[in-house]
Parts: sequence; C-alpha cells; structure tokens
Amino acid sequence: MGPLSLLVIGIVTVHCMSILVKCAHHFCQRLNKPFVDYGETVMYGLESTSSSWLRNHAHWGRHIVDFFLIVTQLGFCCVYFVFLADNFKQVIEAANVTTSNCHSNATLILTPTMDSRLYMLSFLPFLVLLVFIRNLRVLTIFSLLANITMLVSLVMIFQFIVQRIPNPSQLPLVAPWKTYPLFFGTAIFAFEGIGMVLPLENKMKDPRKFPLLLYVGMTIITTLYISLGCLGYLQFGANIRGSITLNLPNCWLYQSVKLLYSISIFFTYALQFYVPAEIIIPFFVSRVPEHWELVVDLFVRTLMVCLTCILAILVPRLDLVISLVGSVSSSALALIIPPLLEITTYYSEGMSPLSITKDALISILGFMGFVVGTYEALSELIRPSNAPIFINSTSAFA
Repeated sequence: MGPLSLLVIGIVTVHCMSILVKCAHHFCQRLNKPFVDYGETVMYGLESTSSSWLRNHAHWGRHIVDFFLIVTQLGFCCVYFVFLADNFKQVIEAANVTTSNCHSNATLILTPTMDSRLYMLSFLPFLVLLVFIRNLRVLTIFSLLANITMLVSLVMIFQFIVQRIPNPSQLPLVAPWKTYPLFFGTAIFAFEGIGMVLPLENKMKDPRKFPLLLYVGMTIITTLYISLGCLGYLQFGANIRGSITLNLPNCWLYQSVKLLYSISIFFTYALQFYVPAEIIIPFFVSRVPEHWELVVDLFVRTLMVCLTCILAILVPRLDLVISLVGSVSSSALALIIPPLLEITTYYSEGMSPLSITKDALISILGFMGFVVGTYEALSELIRPSNAPIFINSTSAFA
C-alpha cells in the first residue's frame, strides 16, 4: 500500500501545484500584474465567483491561505529541530563505541547525554543567526549546499540498505487501516511544497521553464521517496525509525552520513522559514518608524524561531510531528484549496463536468485526510499505542 499510495499522492499533489500556477497566471494576465502570491490568487478567485457573499468575503480567502502557510512552514521548522536533536544525540551518545566496522551486529552500550530537548535549545542560537539572512537569492546558495550534502548522504544510505536485505516474507503486506491516516499525513508532509511554488517561479530568470522544472523535479523526488521507503522498510522491518538515518549502523562512515544529512537540514531551515517570515514580518515592520524597521524585523525573526523550538520541545516525537503537520495544514494547502480555486476561477468561463468532478474528489480526499489524520495523530500523542510496529511502518517513508 505504501508505494502505491505515495505514487498516487505524488501525482495528485503535483497536479494541484500546476493548478495553482495556472490560476496565478490567469489573474496576472487579467489584472495586468507581474506576480500574485498564493493568498492573492485565492482572493481573486473568490472575487470571480457569481456568489455575492463569497465576493464580499474574498479577503478571508487570503487570510486562510496565509494562516495555513504559516502553520505548515513553521511546522516544517519544528520537524527540523526534532530531526537535528535526534541525530546529534544519537551520534554523540555512540561516539565512545563507534568503530570502523559497519557490519557488526553487536549490542552497543551508549553513553547517556543530555535530553534531546536540550539539544534543540543548543541549536536555537545558530538557527536564529541563520534566519537573519533575509535575501532569498543568498538563501539559494545555502539550499545548493544543503542539496549537495543531502545527495551524498542519500547515496551512502542507498548503498547500505540494498545490501543483504532480509527475507521480507514475514512483513505484512498491508498495515491495519487505522494507521493509514498517519501515513497519509506523513506523505502529504513529504510532498507539500506548494507554498514555495509561486515565490520560486517569480524569482526565476525565465519563468516559462518552471512547469518543466516542476515536473522533472517532482518525478525525481517521488522516485526517491518510493525507493527509499520500500528499501528502508525491507531492510529494517519493524525496527524502522521516524527518520531512516537513525537506523544506520554505528560506524564512523554512517555517523558522518547522519552529520551530513543534519547539516543539509540545518541550512534548509532558513528556506522553509522564508515564507512565514514574508507574511508575518511586514505586518509588524509597517507599524514602526523607519529607523526601527531592522530592529523589529530581527526581533520578530528571533521570536518565530523560538516559537518553533518551543513547539518541537513540547512534541519531541518526530514521526507524529510530521504526520500532524501534514494532516492539519499541508492537506489544506496541497489538496483542498487548489481544486476549489480552479472551480471558482474558471466556472463562470465554462468548465466540463469531468473537471468539476475531478476537483471535487481531490478536495474531498484532502478534507478526509485533514480530519481523520489530525484525529489519529492527536490520539497517538495523547494515548500512545502499544503497537509501534505499525506506526513505524507508516513513518518509514519520512
């Protein structure tokens, strides 16, 4: 079920991204604007409807999108805090018994260190300094560095998990359906990048090439997700962790992989932080004198990073944080809103019944994932189950 579901969710998510880009271009041409963001596109879409109530309340469309963008992107940042803490904690605790033998199955006696939440606090000042970089073009340099380190890490992970795969006959073909909402939230979290689609297109030298880059990039990403998820679960089975890096053996080679991957996540934090910063900070900066603008800007950035750190400390389970963020906000942005936006934008111009049915089904799918996934993630946080095998089997694709 995992690979098939990932493929379907990936196709639907990319389709919704293309819907957003198409609608944004439509309003740019109609209103003679060089660029519209996600919130503005939804607002203009509501203004295009025949319903006077929707037209009068169109500005709420923008506010709703901005709210979910903030929740989603800051949720990503919370996940990064947990990821960094878990991986660094594991590397440091195993440092005294780390060897050069990457195929030993000996039980290791780890050296206890501080709680993972203290590791999160340790990263806090460095991430605050990182988000002080406000130029997206500068951040793309860090993104390039992150992609290079992540690529090296992925190559090393793949070459390990394809070796000596155990007999998979004992693994269940399908997990209990109750765990599917957690998987759905995890998958939507993985694919949800719709908040960055329009800003990245706007910054391109030739935006006409964006659709090609979107399809090629998402095809590569979907292939990586499916192959890494399948091979990782076949290799580690019920012992799979919230991040596959936590399953790597305790030798210097793979400890360095964990550190490389953590470095890439560290730099990616600033890119994910960019979207909520662009929404929240202008609200405060516009209300102070010009000579205070920089101070207020940096102060709000610091508060936002501290907020993500506090939320990560409160929910330090990586798999559940991923699923909760995916279910709550990523479902709305990636699956619910874009199809409804297409209907409001083009219905008055004439849409085929097939297109309307397709958009309605995608939105219903997203809404069901939103409700059920959020409920299951919160239930697991409040009352953890005693069957981690099935929870972890869903998070093998994180």
